[in-house]
Amino acid sequence: MIPYGKQDISQDDIDAVTAVLKSDFLTQGPAVECFERRVAEYCGAQYAVAVSSCTAALHLTYMACGLVTDKRLWTTPNTFVATANAALYCDAEIDFVDIDPQTYNMSVEALRTKLEAAKKSGTLPDIVVPVHFSGYSCDLEEIQKLSEEYGFQIIEDAAHCIGGSYKDKKIGSCAYSKACVFSFHPVKIITTGEGGLITTNDKDLYEALLRLRTHGITRDTDLMQQKDEGSWYFEQLELGYNYRITDIQCALGLSQMSRLDEFITRRRELALRYTEKLPLLPLQLPQNSDDSSWHLYVVRLENDTDRRAVFDQMRERGIGVNVHYIPVHLHPFYRQKGFKEGDFPKAENYYKHTLTLPLYPGLTEDEQDHICKSLESIL
Repeated sequence: MIPYGKQDISQDDIDAVTAVLKSDFLTQGPAVECFERRVAEYCGAQYAVAVSSCTAALHLTYMACGLVTDKRLWTTPNTFVATANAALYCDAEIDFVDIDPQTYNMSVEALRTKLEAAKKSGTLPDIVVPVHFSGYSCDLEEIQKLSEEYGFQIIEDAAHCIGGSYKDKKIGSCAYSKACVFSFHPVKIITTGEGGLITTNDKDLYEALLRLRTHGITRDTDLMQQKDEGSWYFEQLELGYNYRITDIQCALGLSQMSRLDEFITRRRELALRYTEKLPLLPLQLPQNSDDSSWHLYVVRLENDTDRRAVFDQMRERGIGVNVHYIPVHLHPFYRQKGFKEGDFPKAENYYKHTLTLPLYPGLTEDEQDHICKSLESIL
């Protein structure tokens, strides 16, 4: 089976992990800070905090940005459920903004219209989370203009987008946002096994994230109530979590960072090759972009095409196609909260016809040819 995504592990990666296993620190050691510093430098951000998963990154960032009971967060329905779930962990209210049918990202026009209505009803969001779907950046500049007008904070969900760019800046620079979160799951651009990371240029947010990652604990004497108990002493200032990442994972991530640009280059080559081989099929192909990190290559079938039949036949031929994503608001859990079919028609229409083709650096051209020929034969 050709999977839709797959990690690329080198001998250098294995050696880096082995070195940590032989060292004094398996967790809470120097590899974590080295990895954080490397990602921050790559993205052009001042600070980075690595955590156990992207879900943990979302949760902590929402918390640190003040998302609590009766506060509101808006995101896109075209995302993995974690983007929305993390807001509910904070006991906040969740809502969605429909997508742009060309980019599959949050529609700026839909956001503007929803904000105008929310201002009249007194239900403006406190946080808006644009998701850079498939590695293609949202229109952050326009969303930032709306944030200045309507007073919400922007947190980027860049789970798909490390290595991508927007207006000559790397995603993660936080030039247009309060913070940006990444995922390092094995199917993502680089991997730490499981893991996530937050970048920010806000020092107060950075320090809050460090505490919340480790139970809300500090050893900073300037923040303590008791200042001279001894070097062993620490204080818990708030309710945090154990969302720490290990040195083992960060050693892998640090090694993977050395090949990030290589991974992106290969993904772009494969994406361009798909685009060159599939133009005559009854498909809507994704927009070509030299700024995209190309986490996913998503095609849309024509409305009268039986997507289930195409999916099943591709799988029968050993091709691990997938679907990204089931609109969050249509899951039973969210339907119980009052969301229903028809709430976000563009996201729902997109979902009915979308298909994700395999894309990862180790995909060979022969395998890609087999995918394209199979899709052509089936259609």
